[in-house]
Amino acid sequence: MKKAHSIFAILFSLGLQAQTAMYNIGNIRIHQQGQIGFHTNLINNAAFDQNLGLAGFYGNDLLRVSGAFAPTFYDMEIANEQGLQLDTGINVLHNTNFIIGNIITPRPQQDVFLNFLEEADYVGVTDFSKVDGYVTANQVRNFDFPVGDASQLRALDLNSSGINAIVKCAYYRANVAQPSNPFPGFDTSQKLDSIINISTKEFWHLEANLPSTIQISWNPNSDIAALTQNVAHIVPVGWSISQEAWVNLGTTSVVGSLDLGILVSKRFTPSDYAVITFGSVSTTDEAPTLDNYLVTPNGDGVNDFLKLEGLESSKDYMLRIFDRNGLKVYEEKNYTNGFTGYSNINNLVINRDQGLPNGVYFYIVDMKDLNKSHQGYLYLERAR
Repeated sequence: MKKAHSIFAILFSLGLQAQTAMYNIGNIRIHQQGQIGFHTNLINNAAFDQNLGLAGFYGNDLLRVSGAFAPTFYDMEIANEQGLQLDTGINVLHNTNFIIGNIITPRPQQDVFLNFLEEADYVGVTDFSKVDGYVTANQVRNFDFPVGDASQLRALDLNSSGINAIVKCAYYRANVAQPSNPFPGFDTSQKLDSIINISTKEFWHLEANLPSTIQISWNPNSDIAALTQNVAHIVPVGWSISQEAWVNLGTTSVVGSLDLGILVSKRFTPSDYAVITFGSVSTTDEAPTLDNYLVTPNGDGVNDFLKLEGLESSKDYMLRIFDRNGLKVYEEKNYTNGFTGYSNINNLVINRDQGLPNGVYFYIVDMKDLNKSHQGYLYLERAR
């Protein structure tokens, strides 16, 4: 056992198995540079929160932390293949080092978790060492949750619009349609938008009160091929608490194959959704394939404005036009044939009366209700 500083504890027998434990009924403190190694259970029934050193959990047998008080460690590490079971939570002030073995929390008891206090971080997470259960973090804008199940890391990366007071996440390898304590099961036939299929292999429970994006990944165990044969149709979906149905959360990027891949969601408020998993959207050709265009605003009645045909199937779309340098020069929601070669972007520094210069421009139409986008180009040519 590593050297301990200012430790007051009692070792005593637990039940018929005669397993020893460190039983804290006094004031324990690990001073700066101090270290303590737990090779036995910790029963914490008093304050254990004035720590500056390292607390490690080692050995070859499953260890447990229990008691009336959650200990607060400055630094902690785990090097125990059988893992560390939390029956009461642990707070971390500075750093957690995952060497080998999982930190396990009881998922039905969501008030028991590994809690990263403000500015706390971690290193070393792998399939062999992560949190099998709930993780929380305090005062964070962005946080990569080191969560998974017994055998694999299934991290979720949260990026919020501001500082969250507290965020929480756990991963479940379970069927969302069936009860998984504490969840009742969520009917996969209740779905909105253009959702076709919903994964029954896994899901995440995420709580954050600010608008956020998430990054999640899939692997062969996710069985994405059961949802779609086209990676471009993979989307994150969430069970809306208010609507009591599955909602397409949208993607800003999706890359990979049917076996391995990563997606980044559009912005949403995680706490509005009970659980999150993968889904697929319609593979039918609901969205039109738009053309490239010539715009010649010379008053002859031919191509005097940009006319986008075939958008009848979308009721919620946005047109954006960019010059060849990527500068946005025009934007209109549910476009009404208003582009005649003039910018409607207020901060664009041009001679507005003369209009945009001749040349190639690129356009993007985002059809939000169909979860589809189309990119093309147009050539603007004015009368000489």
